[in-house]
Amino acid sequence: MKKTALKVSAVLLVAALATGCAANPDLEATANRAAADAAAAASAAEAARAAADRAAQAAASAQSTADQALSAATESQACCEANRESMERMFQKSMSK
Repeated sequence: MKKTALKVSAVLLVAALATGCAANPDLEATANRAAADAAAAASAAEAARAAADRAAQAAASAQSTADQALSAATESQACCEANRESMERMFQKSMSK
């Protein structure tokens, strides 16, 4: 963001100097277009940064949900294994009688 602001400031400075020194209206128009383009580029860069921040937040949320699902699946698997072992012991006990 600092680099973008620095670039925009440099373009605006050049545009201001050119505008102040120029008697040619085409040069002034070019400088004004350059300043407008620089401002538009800075705005687009800020919008892109905001979108990237939102995407990173969504990814972190998705990772958290996935971690919770993995934890629940692991607990379910442990319960299933415990039930299987219990059933196996009961079967062995009934077979030995």
